[in-house]
Amino acid sequence: MKLVIFDCDGTLVDSQDAICGAMVHAFTGLGFDAPARGDVLSVVGLSLPEAFRVLAPGHDDSTRAALADRYKGAFPKTAVSAIPRDPLFPGARDAVEALIRREDILLGIATGKSRRGVDRLFDQESWHGRFITIQTADDHPSKPHPSMIEKAMRDADIGPEATVIVGDTTFDIEMGRNAGVGAIGVGWGYHPVAALTAVGAHAIVTEFAAVEAALDRVLVARGGRSS
Repeated sequence: MKLVIFDCDGTLVDSQDAICGAMVHAFTGLGFDAPARGDVLSVVGLSLPEAFRVLAPGHDDSTRAALADRYKGAFPKTAVSAIPRDPLFPGARDAVEALIRREDILLGIATGKSRRGVDRLFDQESWHGRFITIQTADDHPSKPHPSMIEKAMRDADIGPEATVIVGDTTFDIEMGRNAGVGAIGVGWGYHPVAALTAVGAHAIVTEFAAVEAALDRVLVARGGRSS
């Protein structure tokens, strides 16, 4: 068996509008200027405490905690719009469903989202029960610490040679390398491909249709067996 772990924001779902809007809500609500959109997208994947250390370096811990609370408050527990809050990137659903059908692969999630955010996505896509392990920022140090991947491998009882992380940020790739697993970067997310390559991505894909073949190549190269 092999374990394929997906990041969420910027990899499976295009959540940039929701994230940037929530940041504007957080900062302006406390009377501060909102950070630039590019700066916000650069921290996607980090836990909220780490993200606000980067985006609000001149503020103290209590102010950053208040910013984080306002950010989280921008996401209601119940969606109020018919438009999906986290629209999937083109091809994401088909790629995930193809992996679900494979008997040799287990799926996992490792994300800076809260568990509530993952549950909302799974409600939207009817993915509950399809991922054997779900690791979120609620229970782990921020990426690129390997804790999420290490726990996912324990849950699946699968070793690093048969595990791959798929993500869009340098934090995802560095987390994978820190955990000793394969790391595939995607070209449609929030960090540039050159940065993903520079931190050690084993492969880069530019469309979801290429993910499954890239997974097999990386697993074979690392000693895991392909289907």
